[in-house]
Amino acid sequence: MGGIVGVHGIGKYKYYLQANRSAAGAAEAMRLKWDRYLHAALGGDTGTYFTEIAYFSHHLRDDDGAVPKRAQAAMEAQTQRVLVDWARNLGVGEHVTGALKSFTGWLLTRLDDRSATFAKLFAPEVAAYLTDQARRERCRGAVAAVIRRHRPKVVIAHSLGSVVAYETLWANPDLEIDLLITLGSPLGMRNVVFERLLPAPINGRGERPRGVGRWVNIADKDDIAAIPPDLARSFTGIDVEELVNLDWIDFHTVEKYLGCPALDPHLRPFLA
Repeated sequence: MGGIVGVHGIGKYKYYLQANRSAAGAAEAMRLKWDRYLHAALGGDTGTYFTEIAYFSHHLRDDDGAVPKRAQAAMEAQTQRVLVDWARNLGVGEHVTGALKSFTGWLLTRLDDRSATFAKLFAPEVAAYLTDQARRERCRGAVAAVIRRHRPKVVIAHSLGSVVAYETLWANPDLEIDLLITLGSPLGMRNVVFERLLPAPINGRGERPRGVGRWVNIADKDDIAAIPPDLARSFTGIDVEELVNLDWIDFHTVEKYLGCPALDPHLRPFLA
């Protein structure tokens, strides 16, 4: 047992479709890529770093599309709400009022191409996870099963995956890891993620899960998902925070984060 388990972020449903709707196939395809990305940062001989990527994206979708109209309307409203609150964190549309649907349509026209593309992935998946308890529990169950199976020393969680990993580790106190690394995490995003976390923050502060020995957070300064990039102002128990400059265009991808030199000193002790 040991090694590294990864927890992916938004926009990974495509791997599920490419693997003929197999979560195991999607996870393996991602593991091979994540190994390659991490090797770019660590150098040396190629090897297997990740034992498995905990795959949960399929739990945020309905394969057959058979969603009751009332439930679909409710989810659309939640998605629009997340989009509006996310944009306010960016300072976009702060003083604009109007119908939610009209405003979100206007908002997407105001964003540049990279931000609009990101928003169309981020808002629906975050809304699906945070507002649908059944989906939330299935995602956390999938991540918990992988961690329990491999008992890794390290968990690396990217983007929305950092939210799923955080909640999973709190919900399963038997899961103990030496190191949690969060990359491009929206955990501290006010009015979108932070206040909706389980367990709920107390007196405006979250806390490192009990089974985590050490927590390192790494965020790109231009990452529009990692708002704020420094989680220590919102969470107790973060040991190290690194603000990095990955790429002004490619600011959120796991490829850039795993290829970042900032990971090296934290991972080396576990790779001997």
